[in-house]
Amino acid sequence: MLVNETLEQLLLQAGKENLTEKQKKIITAAVEMFAEKGYAATSTSEIAKKAGVAEGTIFRHYKTKKELLVSIVAPTMARLFAPFIINDLNKVLDGNFDSFEDFLRAMIKNRMAFARNNLPLLKIVIQEIPFHPELKEQFMEHIAKKVFDRFLKIICHFQAKGELIDIPSYSVIRMAASAVFGHLMIRFLLVPEFEWNDEEEAERTVQFILHGLSKKE
Repeated sequence: MLVNETLEQLLLQAGKENLTEKQKKIITAAVEMFAEKGYAATSTSEIAKKAGVAEGTIFRHYKTKKELLVSIVAPTMARLFAPFIINDLNKVLDGNFDSFEDFLRAMIKNRMAFARNNLPLLKIVIQEIPFHPELKEQFMEHIAKKVFDRFLKIICHFQAKGELIDIPSYSVIRMAASAVFGHLMIRFLLVPEFEWNDEEEAERTVQFILHGLSKKE
């Protein structure tokens, strides 16, 4: 798995935090292997081999594989990856949309592109957060809390316009996010080899969120 453009940018930023070249290689190897095989199935010896360093180099600073995940990969995601997520998402959140339907289309298009360009790091987030409270805490602090209120304001805006039903705004977010996130999970993680028509599937997801599965009269 090649290091993608975003990870290269992350490592450039990491250079400002006094990481050595060996640490950057370890970060790269860890991110790629955790994404490809999962944290549990990856050994520190494999990471060391891929990074081109001795296994002892890893343990010189990190006593266990868990400490490697939390002390290197997690801060990399939290301090460096979070701005990429938020800044990219702001391209949609800062937009001025005439309808909730237009907002949904833009959001799905944005998240599809982001997932396609940042798959290794996203795999780690999705695969490991449920099993590591440290990662969940950092994800909530650095990413989720910073965008949730903005989503609420957008939902409230379209509810006030009469485009959305009058239920709690956080419920609208949960339902819409479940559909979008579920689509991304299946598209990029579960069956990426399927012959997807991304434009058609995105539109079907939009219509499902807006109208459900009931047949129109």
